[in-house]
Amino acid sequence: MVLALPKSILGVSAAQIEDSLPLRSFLNGALFGEVAGTEAPTVVALHGWGRRGKDFASSLEGLDSVALDLPGFGASPAPDSVIGAEGYADIVIEFLEELDRPPVLVGHSFGGRVSVCIAARRPDLVGRMVLTGVPLLRSTPRKKPPLQYRLVRAMHRYGLVSDERMEALKRSRGSADYRAATGVMRDILVKVVNESYEEQMKEVNANVALVWGADDLEVPVDVARRATTIFPESSLVVLDGVGHWVPTQAPDELRAAIEESL
Repeated sequence: MVLALPKSILGVSAAQIEDSLPLRSFLNGALFGEVAGTEAPTVVALHGWGRRGKDFASSLEGLDSVALDLPGFGASPAPDSVIGAEGYADIVIEFLEELDRPPVLVGHSFGGRVSVCIAARRPDLVGRMVLTGVPLLRSTPRKKPPLQYRLVRAMHRYGLVSDERMEALKRSRGSADYRAATGVMRDILVKVVNESYEEQMKEVNANVALVWGADDLEVPVDVARRATTIFPESSLVVLDGVGHWVPTQAPDELRAAIEESL
């Protein structure tokens, strides 16, 4: 059922919602998603951090599909607590359990992390997977924050540094995603960026098609090449002149991979 939504829902304006119809509610309002086609979905797409299902509009046009707004993005309400990719997988699994058959699962960036967690735990709910720009593996070892930052953080815990000063310091050090996130979503981001998924990747039985931008600076193509050595069954297509945002920069190429997986 297509819902009549209020003029503003979780920061999404009425104009934005109207531009991306049909938007439907799932799991009693825990998830919203953009629906294409006329039959039960054969494709489910999960977007990247800070994005929404609309990113897949061109790739999924005319296909029986749902591009979900993951919790905390687009029209979907944020989680009540700090969860990582596995927690997001729990929510999407509930949605997938309501489908008639396992769909092709498409994941970009953060959505790909969630997709891998789903496929590792519930292979019965996933047909094949198409992944693009997914930070599945750490490309560099995690470094400790500078000593000065750690000292200020400790002083803040004991009330010796104000919340305002601590927030300013965090924002000066954080990524654009970190600066844009607030509340529970910021804590979720911190948790997620420190995750790695080698063990889940080994458990994936689905065929995995990797579609990567050759110029992806956020998740270099070397991550995809390493992933092909871990996934039991996978292939890799590298797109020249394309960066991290494959769903919007190269929708035709992404669609070709999706159609091949159907």
